[in-house]
Amino acid sequence: MTLLDFRLTESNPIPLDGLPAHVGDTPLLPLRRLSGGLNQRVKIFAKAEWFNPGGSVKDRPALNIIQTAIANGDLDNGKRLLDSTSGNMGISYATFGAALGIPVTLAVPANASAERISILKALGAEIVLTDPLEGSDGAILKARELAQENPDLYWYANQYNNPANWQAHYLSTGPEILVQTNATVTHFVAGLGTSGTLMGTGKYLQEHLSHVKVIAFQPDASFHGLEGLKHMPTAIKPGIYDESLAGNPLEVQTEAAREMVI
Repeated sequence: MTLLDFRLTESNPIPLDGLPAHVGDTPLLPLRRLSGGLNQRVKIFAKAEWFNPGGSVKDRPALNIIQTAIANGDLDNGKRLLDSTSGNMGISYATFGAALGIPVTLAVPANASAERISILKALGAEIVLTDPLEGSDGAILKARELAQENPDLYWYANQYNNPANWQAHYLSTGPEILVQTNATVTHFVAGLGTSGTLMGTGKYLQEHLSHVKVIAFQPDASFHGLEGLKHMPTAIKPGIYDESLAGNPLEVQTEAAREMVI
């Protein structure tokens, strides 16, 4: 079952065929190298979100945000979808925007990778570059400014405060993990950016398996090299972020994170 199956209604008539139909149902892949040396009962899996059309987990919230906006009439009259992004969410917005004929404008830190900028431009997105030293917070502030100055031109998707973000994971990522693990999952780990993945998936899993431990992690400092993630103590906290679910996030050094995945 895909994310679209959960969201399709008479008031939200995006067809099941085409690009949106391929969002979700990504495989769980065993990370045997990470579990080596541990008790044989311990198994570590990663959700292979690069199987989504836009190449990342952000396809889920982007699609749900767009679907919800269409159902609510927020994207009528040719309004442009506006949001801030460090890259992946923007690629997802631009992917579905191109497929559905929705113009997209994105505030992006100027230090985003050249590859991501090229992809966004190729997909037809309008890009507004922001101060790289201000990171994702600077892009957020710019998007807010544009939305306030041009309310008739833009619909501000506001991924950091839009409940359709975390709801996408509650409706799809969580149920998929429950089924794929035969309800044997004991821990769920995710990084904190918008916090949507952690909030939606964690909430769903804990509602269905009360023993599941939700573990959040974040960069260990405000200046870091983990694109898309936030150091919550020094960042603009997302409105969808629930500290009671996240607990005390683990802090991870950029170098350590990179060493783990190489």
